[in-house]
Amino acid sequence: MIIDHINQAAHYYGLGEKIKAGLIWLAQTELSDLQPGRYDLSGSDLYALVQIYDTKDPADGIWEAHRRYLDIQYVASGSEQIGYAPIGSLKAETDYDAGKDFQLLQGSGVNLACGAGTFMILYPQDAHMPGLALGQPQPVRKVVVKVRID
Repeated sequence: MIIDHINQAAHYYGLGEKIKAGLIWLAQTELSDLQPGRYDLSGSDLYALVQIYDTKDPADGIWEAHRRYLDIQYVASGSEQIGYAPIGSLKAETDYDAGKDFQLLQGSGVNLACGAGTFMILYPQDAHMPGLALGQPQPVRKVVVKVRID
């Protein structure tokens, strides 16, 4: 798991061409102009999901993990907490769904504050719980760049 500000994104370009392309797209795109939905950056290998939602009580959060894609979760506006835990420290709540590249987990971890401009790179070993309120629920514009790694 990596957490940083988009102004520091160039430090992570060496992690791979698709990660680099995703970070550059986040930094150079006027994200406030985009409607919620999917935006293909390089077909199914690299795409972005634009989301607008209200953050939720951390007690209502769910742990998730992926295997075929890593996430670059970017808070474009607003602020939230994102829970993080090594996947090995949690137990499976559901079987892995290969079609959706998704698994739900149970356990505990740490919550990290993410303000506007913050990104997290989450690998398959990094379970995460996005969308958690920092204090009172608030609206967030978030972009999740999905980077295929298999």
